[in-house]
Amino acid sequence: MSEQTTTGQRTASSQDSEPHLSRSLSNRHIQLLAIGGAIGTGLFMGSGKTISVAGPSVIFVYMIIGFMLFFVMRAMGQLLLSNLNYKSFSDFAGDLLGPWAGFFTGWTYWFCWVVTGVADVIAIAGYANELWPGIQLWIPGIATIVILLLLNLPTVKAFGETEFWFALIKIVAIVALIAVGLVMILTGFQSDAGTASFTNLWSHGGFFPREFMGFVAGFQIAVFAFVGIELVGTAAAETKNPEHNLPRAINAIPLRVMLFYVGALIILMSVTPWTEFQAGHSPFIGMFSLAGLGMAAMVVNLVVLTSAMSSANSGIYSTSRMVFGLANDGDAPKLFGRLSSRKVPQNALFLSCVLLLAGVALLYAGKDVGVAFDMVTTVSAVCFMFVWSIILASYLVFRKRRPELHKSSPFKMPGGIPMVWVVFAFFAFLVWALTTQSDTLTALLVTPLWFAVLGAAYAVVRRSPLHQARVAEWKAMADAETASAR
Repeated sequence: MSEQTTTGQRTASSQDSEPHLSRSLSNRHIQLLAIGGAIGTGLFMGSGKTISVAGPSVIFVYMIIGFMLFFVMRAMGQLLLSNLNYKSFSDFAGDLLGPWAGFFTGWTYWFCWVVTGVADVIAIAGYANELWPGIQLWIPGIATIVILLLLNLPTVKAFGETEFWFALIKIVAIVALIAVGLVMILTGFQSDAGTASFTNLWSHGGFFPREFMGFVAGFQIAVFAFVGIELVGTAAAETKNPEHNLPRAINAIPLRVMLFYVGALIILMSVTPWTEFQAGHSPFIGMFSLAGLGMAAMVVNLVVLTSAMSSANSGIYSTSRMVFGLANDGDAPKLFGRLSSRKVPQNALFLSCVLLLAGVALLYAGKDVGVAFDMVTTVSAVCFMFVWSIILASYLVFRKRRPELHKSSPFKMPGGIPMVWVVFAFFAFLVWALTTQSDTLTALLVTPLWFAVLGAAYAVVRRSPLHQARVAEWKAMADAETASAR
């Protein structure tokens, strides 16, 4: 039996029994969704700490992480386009690696975004307190969750439109920062920290002032800035013309990393020496304040708050879609597999919003907002690395089991199998980097508890009739592939 026939059988059986998401996200939505996913709270809020621990070497940190994750995205794109019935990467993980992989990937990705959403709620409360000193932190926290729920309930197109404008605001802010910074550098702007000049990049201890371990410390913080880069994969089932739009969004990632991350960081550290940056303070706001643009600094504060809102918005979207897919695979309660009349998984949306309330509670649990933010972002980064690794492992199995589909793919991953092992080695380096600091080591040691909980849950879920039916479907597909290979 051919691959096309097998896929057709799966399509027929699945389409009859499953509710369908609507393909309403256009090219401009998916392009800005990719940018919004790649520019998150980690850049606006976390870059102050990253610069303070790594110095100018942080430029190379962001370049290396962006370079490695580009290959993860290309592998994901090739797999999603090999079978348009895949709703997200948890689908191809379950198909290629086995039902356990779909379960662990789906729920871990859901957990990643819930944790990231919690971090965003914490960040939003912190920025709101700067804009309106003395405000009770729970007020902006609750308001954020209610607003995001109302933005996501109408239609997926409403989400796409909201995220489009959120991402556009972030882009304008970064371009404005680069433009203002360039003027300050070219005019030799003077401040208490010295003269704005590109020489600030190497005149305060060189590019590696903290030596190798400082460079390593930059990775553990910077990796969180890239979480969400795979968001276009979650939106695959709701993307118009995915064969055209997904490759365009993925291929633009290196240029975006160079402009929005590397470009902004070069300007920031040229205007102000890296020794002046502090954790918990946004370098973006600091630079506009330094330029004497008080109103602009306030506007940037609002932009940074918008960025955190954008990230939380993406999190609520992706978690609801992931739970929806898990419910249709028998890996989550059926309640979350239902769509509203507008093709929105509203029950899954409510679940995500309720869990974001943990962010409000966490605001009062730690010493300050910065400590709480660092704690949850480390756990999130580790879990995202697991998801990225599953994507690469799925690619390896895809190459082995479906060589014909790989050969005919118009969107192949550059570097192929050898590059997968290079990225795996990089992830191993990142895990080691997390062990070098006490706070990130604690979060790293706590993270396996999540996988222990998932293992116990899977032992129960695997016995459900719907899950067993999906397993039988995947097994039939595998048997058909084996027969056709002979």
